[in-house]
Amino acid sequence: MMDLNAAVIRRIVFPLMHIVKGNNIAEYLVSLQQSQYFSKEELHNLQKEKLKKLLLHCVKYVPAYEPYKYLIPLINEDPFGALSEFPILTKQQVNKHMNDLIYINADRSRLIPNRTGGSTGEPVRFFIDRPTSEYSEAARWRGLSWWDINIGDKCLMVWGNPLELNKRENLIYNMKERFLKNIIFISAFSLNPQSIEKYSKMINLQKPRYFYGYASALYLLAQLMMKKNIKLKYKLTGIVSTSETLYDFQRETIEKVFDCPVINEYGARDAGIIAYECPCGKMHLSAENMIVEILDIETKKRVGSGQTGLVVVTDLNNYSMPRIRYLLGDVAALSEEDCNCGRSLPVIEKIEGREDDIFISLNGNYVHGVYFCNLARNYSSIRQFQVIQKTRSDILLKIIKSDNFNESEIQSYINEIHKIMGPVNIKVEYTDIIEPTASGKIRYSKREFPISV
Repeated sequence: MMDLNAAVIRRIVFPLMHIVKGNNIAEYLVSLQQSQYFSKEELHNLQKEKLKKLLLHCVKYVPAYEPYKYLIPLINEDPFGALSEFPILTKQQVNKHMNDLIYINADRSRLIPNRTGGSTGEPVRFFIDRPTSEYSEAARWRGLSWWDINIGDKCLMVWGNPLELNKRENLIYNMKERFLKNIIFISAFSLNPQSIEKYSKMINLQKPRYFYGYASALYLLAQLMMKKNIKLKYKLTGIVSTSETLYDFQRETIEKVFDCPVINEYGARDAGIIAYECPCGKMHLSAENMIVEILDIETKKRVGSGQTGLVVVTDLNNYSMPRIRYLLGDVAALSEEDCNCGRSLPVIEKIEGREDDIFISLNGNYVHGVYFCNLARNYSSIRQFQVIQKTRSDILLKIIKSDNFNESEIQSYINEIHKIMGPVNIKVEYTDIIEPTASGKIRYSKREFPISV
């Protein structure tokens, strides 16, 4: 059945936004749809020219980067080589030196203020400009188009409500999203056994074409519907998981419950849309919008193809508050493999969450939090969990018991952790709820102390 609201938004509302507000998303989307099939050489040259222009702008007109004017000859000759001469920019430095990162002639009244949810500590506050925002939104719609999801299609968003809004502002925000973008909301904070029947009735009544939300919230939604034996009465096109690591066990459960593909979106509030999964299963970078580097965790030097390291991004469109070599804090690897989908966009793989998801064993080995997630799947006694490395020798294990809880399984889980982490102290805390972060995400693993090199 045709969604009339989707047609109205796609054919009337969206074009009107272009005319009234000067919105360029549609124009950028057309450009990105073309460039995804460029040859590798053409794509490289596009990046090279955009990077050269950005770096020259930064050293001339952005106070934080003026000390690097000496790089101008190298920028003109080899912008990629010049890029590696710039320092890594951390989240703490962005907060501390925000004013020095802003273009000297920027019209600050036209900048878009933003901030991260602070799931790994202090929120990062920053500005973006309209081209940055619109290019990122165009990259999202390009990725969704690979799955036959288009502008105006009805979306169920499983999300934390905007933190900065009061109740009245939040109501207005939700109404605008509903009527201008065809988005309906479920709060990630309110998913529970009592609310799931109400939400499932709303979903079956509204019939959104796709879901979009945090991996942990979508997984919880699937778990609750499975436990209550609730099924959708129509066919979903897809479910988009974003803003968190999508674990295999989450994908399997969500696809089983909703009988549709899970689409992985790799994005961040402070970086925009970084990559999108195509139907062939590869994660393609938004290469026209950014340069992505992978750095060794200890040395902060670039690593080779297939090697895991820290994700560093340089947005090629943000001239108002450029962040060169911004340390996102995620862990991933770049791949040189071609994709059967035919797109030349580079592939990123092994997206394994944040740097502080990495634990350090007593013998100094790095152990990613994915290990604990995959391990927990073997124990039916564990309904939900969180593993926190407090110190090098102390781990807190929070567990929500399942209905068929068996204490011996927990001891087995602890024994397996000891095998990889060494004889650390493990404290088990049984709880009824794993508290989400301020933005509504659930972190399955985290380390609470810095890695010392």
